[in-house]
Amino acid sequence: MTTALRISTDPTELDVTLIHAFLSTQSSWARGIPLATLQRAIAHSLCFGAYRGRQQIGFARVVSDRATFAQLLDVFVLPEHRGQGCARALLQAVIDEPDLQGLRRFALNTSDAHALYAAFGFARVQRPETAMERFDPAVYTRRSGGGKPIPPPQRRRSGQ
Repeated sequence: MTTALRISTDPTELDVTLIHAFLSTQSSWARGIPLATLQRAIAHSLCFGAYRGRQQIGFARVVSDRATFAQLLDVFVLPEHRGQGCARALLQAVIDEPDLQGLRRFALNTSDAHALYAAFGFARVQRPETAMERFDPAVYTRRSGGGKPIPPPQRRRSGQ
């Protein structure tokens, strides 16, 4: 018998070791993320854990001002638990979260789960020509081995 799936936003329940192991070695988007960086990200995010009994099997993280904007990040279900509706239940909990209601924009990036997210109302960016980002895909690999991150270029102030 399979234990019922439970979703929780209690940060004390998160298995940070498991989350780090998955994100740093199995994800395509956070490979090599240092544990300290992940811990800081979790501390400043609204996190959702998916559990069967006491075992964590999935995770999602939202960064938000809880009034106008949110970004959904780091969504995963462990491979041995996929295909059982866990991702859908996790996303439903995110969508139903009271602190995330009435947002003007709820964003995410995905390379391969468009159909899953579309079922929850997500769509391609309406006006991609207005979107910009600062993207540094090598930031974690430069930090590995005790290296310091390369700082962003200094901006000149007007009049300098």
